[in-house]
Amino acid sequence: MPLQNAFFPEYPSHASLLFLPHGIRVLTAWLLGWRAIYALLPAVFLVFAYLGGMDAFLPSRLAAIGIAVITVPLTFYTLKVLGWDLFPKPDAAPCWPCIMGVGIVTSLLISGLTNLAFGSATVEFFAYLIGDVAGLFFLMLGLLLVFRVTRRRA
Repeated sequence: MPLQNAFFPEYPSHASLLFLPHGIRVLTAWLLGWRAIYALLPAVFLVFAYLGGMDAFLPSRLAAIGIAVITVPLTFYTLKVLGWDLFPKPDAAPCWPCIMGVGIVTSLLISGLTNLAFGSATVEFFAYLIGDVAGLFFLMLGLLLVFRVTRRRA
């Protein structure tokens, strides 16, 4: 956020325009399925408690926490029920564009639902959306580069 505030001092939102945790949510849900909820919940709650103190227990904040940890696994399982199983398989290469697509769809859902929970302005929706998609993209790009370097050294 300090870097964002330096480049965009007049930006009215407190949302991050590069929100890497959305990428972590998507990749965790892809790898762990429903277990991602249990893996992500403590960290998401601690971040809300750190940033908001006792306000983390407000109904709107608890709803936002639930939205943040449930939406992505639910989306992956909904797609699986519809016949599009994107979960990792030992005999198949991952469909990275598909995972990015799920990340974009879930960002739309999470941004919209979080805005409803908080009663925020429309600008917040777009800030969350930009931050989530940019965070997912740059996290996946970074992982791609790490995997490529690792393969070359092996």
